[in-house]
Amino acid sequence: MPQYVEAVLRRRLPLPLLRILGARWNDPGHAERGLPEVPLTAVAELADGSAAAIAGAADRPFVLFGHGFGAVRAFEVARRVGGLPDFRHLVASGCSAPALLPTRRVVRTARLEGRAFTEAVGFFDGLPPEAVADEALQELPLPHPRSDFRLVAGYAYRPAPPLTAPVTLVNGTDDPHVKEAGLGLWARECSGEPARRRVEGGHLHFDGRPGAATDVLRAVIRSEDGAKSFGGKHVEVV
Repeated sequence: MPQYVEAVLRRRLPLPLLRILGARWNDPGHAERGLPEVPLTAVAELADGSAAAIAGAADRPFVLFGHGFGAVRAFEVARRVGGLPDFRHLVASGCSAPALLPTRRVVRTARLEGRAFTEAVGFFDGLPPEAVADEALQELPLPHPRSDFRLVAGYAYRPAPPLTAPVTLVNGTDDPHVKEAGLGLWARECSGEPARRRVEGGHLHFDGRPGAATDVLRAVIRSEDGAKSFGGKHVEVV
């Protein structure tokens, strides 16, 4: 999960409501966060590790949240923790249906090198605009984004029974990466029709407007509060 997403959620959803667990613990190339460096080569590996971490630490009802490809990671984790009675909801932000991923553009980007790779990553908001414009940076290897893109490009969707927990989809009205046609197939992954939330903005719809993400999470938790006991609730961010 990108650090800016984590920072926004930490500011807006204070503990114990928020607990950062799961996939980011095992992201490749992220030792600078003080987390263990684990050379994962497949999303399934990452999801297995995240699900085990969550199952070992989830001592109260929880919601899974992921943005961008993090939403696919959260989805794969949801498949693995679906049998836990405390798993209550999946919130997928800025992401087409997993069955449509990876896109051809992601696969092509993962194969690029040098300046071509840096410029392509900029399209996905994977680097700040000033970094994309920096000619010196364009020639650097950029191992961390490259590891992420290779991981994404290697994702292999496999059909499975639909999730029994409710699913909410959150997307920016001007997101160039996620179109309406890409959202329809999410219904195949859900036992009930997924709820849809459109918010103003692009792919990073919460950039400068953190409430775009946290307001949705608060609403989901409130709805779960009304449906069943959700005392001591928290959100697992993947």
